[in-house]
Amino acid sequence: MTIRRRRGALLSAVAVLATASASFATPPLTPPPRPNVLLILADDLGYGDLSSYGATGVDTPQIDRLAKEGIRFTDFYAAANTCSPSRAALLTGRYPLRSGVNAVLFHDTPDGLPPSEITVAEVLRDAGYYTGMIGKWHLGQMDEYMPWNQGFDEFFGVPYSNDEKNFFVYDGRRRIPDAVDQSALIRRYTDRALSFLDRRAHQAQPFFLYFAHNAPHVPLHPAKEFAGSSRRGTYGDVVQELDSSVGQLLDKLAELGIANDTLVIFASDNGPWLSMRDWGGSAGGLRDGKLSTFEGGHRVPALARWPAHIPAGVEARGVANLMDWLPTLTELAGGRLPEDRVIDGRSLSAVLQGTGEREATPFFYARLRMPVVEEQAYEIGAVRDGKWKLKLPQRGYYPELLEPLMKLGMYRHGRLLFDLEADPGEQRNLADELPEIVARLQKEIDDFEAHASPATPVRVSAAPQDHRGWERMWRGVGAAAAVVVASTVVLLCMILRVLRRMRSRV
Repeated sequence: MTIRRRRGALLSAVAVLATASASFATPPLTPPPRPNVLLILADDLGYGDLSSYGATGVDTPQIDRLAKEGIRFTDFYAAANTCSPSRAALLTGRYPLRSGVNAVLFHDTPDGLPPSEITVAEVLRDAGYYTGMIGKWHLGQMDEYMPWNQGFDEFFGVPYSNDEKNFFVYDGRRRIPDAVDQSALIRRYTDRALSFLDRRAHQAQPFFLYFAHNAPHVPLHPAKEFAGSSRRGTYGDVVQELDSSVGQLLDKLAELGIANDTLVIFASDNGPWLSMRDWGGSAGGLRDGKLSTFEGGHRVPALARWPAHIPAGVEARGVANLMDWLPTLTELAGGRLPEDRVIDGRSLSAVLQGTGEREATPFFYARLRMPVVEEQAYEIGAVRDGKWKLKLPQRGYYPELLEPLMKLGMYRHGRLLFDLEADPGEQRNLADELPEIVARLQKEIDDFEAHASPATPVRVSAAPQDHRGWERMWRGVGAAAAVVVASTVVLLCMILRVLRRMRSRV
């Protein structure tokens, strides 16, 4: 009986000590408060175009603040190497082939991001957020595809790229009929964003603002006060104006007292348009640029800041991509992911808060299927899994030796395998040395394609033009031109005869 009592006393003491220890242990992690979200997207900004990524000749101190005060991603990817597919992936969290947005959309494109797709704006709005979009949409210019039908409570911006015909600014659903002064466009966007922040700052309802610049996509139109401000010509001037815009937004958040409550994200939609020469950006030490499935086409700068929740000065070296923002923001907002479709992105909330890593998944690079025709089509051109990247053979239009002149990334090459940790510039092909890795990565591509269930691709072009009957007009134009030419010849002959007679009399 005495032994039993001693055992009971010992067990009771252990239980007391365990309870006391638990009271001093680190409390379980509680989810952070729901943040406001400001997501800023640049257009064709390269991996090597920011000072925090090694840029020279251009100064970006305001964007670099996000790296100093938050997190900088070193291996962050756009889901496509051109505008519309990349933006579709960002907003849906899905590879572009799943939505059918597999091409760059134009001013007369009859289709767009299908209404059946669920955007991050819709998810956050359902979670109680007020949603706004400023800048370049580029996911369909017909009413049913515009931002007001894709989850955004308000919109101020343009439907497509700034090099398209009929380039107009929309304020809500109303198209402003005035010609656009592109040198004032960043200023107009920024003013509207500052107004948005003023109006939404202290509302009980959190906000999501998607601010998608046209810059630095060509044509380049820096504001007068930024022209000549950089050491990289007109391109650098526009990047520095973009940087100033980001700085004004960060200052406004501080002025309104909501900087600590706002997650600010900055990224680019794809790599630099190198074929534009001095009007194109830089991929830094990466190979090739926009249109290419080498790293320069897909790997982009990405930074985020959320004071008191994201530690300052973090460098995230794991693979992440634009599709990850939908599940990340859904989690932080306390929302619900769609359960009736595949979401390819993975949450970065643990990465942002320094409590864990992103779930490891292969990343698939989409490329234009060659030969490129009017109805563009994309296919999987490469995959990255960990440090390994397999790039499939490319038919191409010209031999690689012409690429320094072409700068299009559409040259012929065979199967390529790279170790991106040791060789981020993709200079050493290891395919022949490591056939087992090639086979494993090829199987990942085959499995993905077998289960991708791609949507019907959107129609890029409107109905073809029917110019039957125009020959009647051209006959009239031709006859009129013949009359003008004949009359001119007769008149010249008459003038020459008069001049000869006058000379003979002299």
